[in-house]
Amino acid sequence: MSIQWTFIAGYLYFEVAVVIIMILPIFSPKRWNQFFKSRLFAMFQQHAAVYFYVLLGVLCLFLFDAIREMRKYSHSIDAAAHTHLSSEMKGNVKLFRAQRNFYITGFAIFLAFVIRRLVNMLIIQDELSIKAEKIIKEAEAAVQLAKTTVLANTLQASEPNTDELKDKLLMAEDSLKAEKSRVKELEEEAKMWKQKYEEAVAGSVGKGDE
Repeated sequence: MSIQWTFIAGYLYFEVAVVIIMILPIFSPKRWNQFFKSRLFAMFQQHAAVYFYVLLGVLCLFLFDAIREMRKYSHSIDAAAHTHLSSEMKGNVKLFRAQRNFYITGFAIFLAFVIRRLVNMLIIQDELSIKAEKIIKEAEAAVQLAKTTVLANTLQASEPNTDELKDKLLMAEDSLKAEKSRVKELEEEAKMWKQKYEEAVAGSVGKGDE
């Protein structure tokens, strides 16, 4: 394999490793977003679009070259028509290499778009999770406010019942005081009649002694 195709194959393996790392649940979207916003990535991000399209253009050139070689060696094999076994074997080997280069370049281009899409999806997922947490907190605050409002309305609705209970309690206290005063009056009256009875008994005893 020549140097340029070795480089493209190494780049393809690098893309496969990056895709596997981004798919596996090793890092959360928040960590990925923090990495994408870091200074190290920011240095690359300033010219990321330029690097991406330049690399994509180079890969497309190698892809067209692989297609050209595939067409070339497929026609040469058809033209040979099994006349010479050695030339046919050489043509098959060159055709196989051209097809290999085509698949390597095609997958490299495809994974470049996949990685770009994964980066955007991870950033969007982190932003959506932040918005979801914010919405949940706002919903919890709204529920707490609704509970407080309902409790306040319940207490306000029960205030008239409380006033009625207070009035009944005051009336009961007044009636109890009246009963107590009446009992005192009865006790005083009973004492008075008892005293009169004792005086009457003492007077009748004094008359009998005379």
